[in-house]
Amino acid sequence: MINIFIEMIKYAFISRAFFAGLIISFCSALIGSSLVLRKQSMIGDGLSHVAFGAASIATMLGFAPIEFSIPIVIIAAILILQLNQNTKINGDAAIAVLSASALALGTLFISINQGTNVDLNSYLFGSILAITSHDLNICIILGIIIISTFILLRRQIFAITFDAEFASAIGIKVNTYNIISAIICSLIIVVGMRMLGALLISSLIIFPCLSALQLSKTFLQNTIISAILSVTCFIIGFITSYALNTPTGATIVLVNLFTLIVCWVYNKLR
Repeated sequence: MINIFIEMIKYAFISRAFFAGLIISFCSALIGSSLVLRKQSMIGDGLSHVAFGAASIATMLGFAPIEFSIPIVIIAAILILQLNQNTKINGDAAIAVLSASALALGTLFISINQGTNVDLNSYLFGSILAITSHDLNICIILGIIIISTFILLRRQIFAITFDAEFASAIGIKVNTYNIISAIICSLIIVVGMRMLGALLISSLIIFPCLSALQLSKTFLQNTIISAILSVTCFIIGFITSYALNTPTGATIVLVNLFTLIVCWVYNKLR
């Protein structure tokens, strides 16, 4: 496997894809720990569909898909939080409404502009090897922002993850930090969509944390183990897809699924 990796890394486009994938995998695990424990993991799936719809519109209008999608997905994330506070519309329903609507819009714009099918398919199913130097620079910048934010606000994130009412009682602005978490999730989804596609990117947020839950006892342990597993699964999936000539995104997700099964079995036997 080491020889295959050395052979891969010689190519500039593969090196870009590899380093971008490392950043996305690590950041996904950080925010995933909080979202999964708060039972809000499906927000990632809903936002991925919104990101696809935004990318479809951007491509048709001639805008840069990533830059165009970021503010739209952030607005969608905040809208989901606001709808979730409405007693008549629960969180799952709000996510379903936005998800289905955005996917329908994306499909509609694809059918209108047939010439963009290939590029948009890369956002739907993922095309990590198509990551450009510009995409990598965006990944690095957003990665620094996400990691710095998580480190600075780790205590607040921990508090609202396990007991939002208590956090509010001691003066933490729960709604503000919920919005910050939603923005971080939005950034990961938009950038990661290029790697795994809108249909698979949410798995990078969910699987590592679920695997880590089988092995950890504290929030800190869960976050650290989740990050390690996420990066490790990405590396194994990336190299495996190159060696077997399989779709990179799907291979990474299957490696994460296998890891989850192994961790679950280990936990049961333990």
